[in-house]
Amino acid sequence: MDDVEITDVDDGVEKVPLKNQDLSSLSQMASELLSQYGWYLLVLTVLLYLLIQHLNKRRSQSSSPLIVQDAVLVARRQEAMEAARRRMQEELDAKAAIFREKQKEQEEEKRKQKIEIWESMQQGKSYKGSTKLSQTPEEASSSTTVLKPKTNKKPLRSADYNPLSGEGGSSCSWRPGRRGPSAGG
Repeated sequence: MDDVEITDVDDGVEKVPLKNQDLSSLSQMASELLSQYGWYLLVLTVLLYLLIQHLNKRRSQSSSPLIVQDAVLVARRQEAMEAARRRMQEELDAKAAIFREKQKEQEEEKRKQKIEIWESMQQGKSYKGSTKLSQTPEEASSSTTVLKPKTNKKPLRSADYNPLSGEGGSSCSWRPGRRGPSAGG
């Protein structure tokens, strides 16, 4: 393999300069594809475009709550909420104070009643009568409104009515069962 020379042998075939055959075959294949499936490809690209637009809108909507809000607006809202909380707490504290006062008054009233009962018992008097007299006007008025006078209504049945006797004109009446052993075999 020492000095070997390669020579071209001309067979009488005319040589054409080489073109970029890849691009020509690609353009030919693309033109055939477009001529056969052009409308399908057009519809497919439009659908793909619409799908991409829809996904972009959805992504932007999901990230929209994370938009940075105006700091002044946020501060105003927080101050307003804090003021409302303070007002509500003050109202609640006032109601609690009123309730505590009422509880103390009730406890004091009960204590006084117990002392009166004890003193009346020491004197030998009945303690029940004194408690009725010492009712507050609110309790007395509420107890009188609860009592209702009886109305004179005609009774539904006579006083000697007995549903088991069979009287009263109804078609159904009660009869006592048979005496003796049952009629089983």
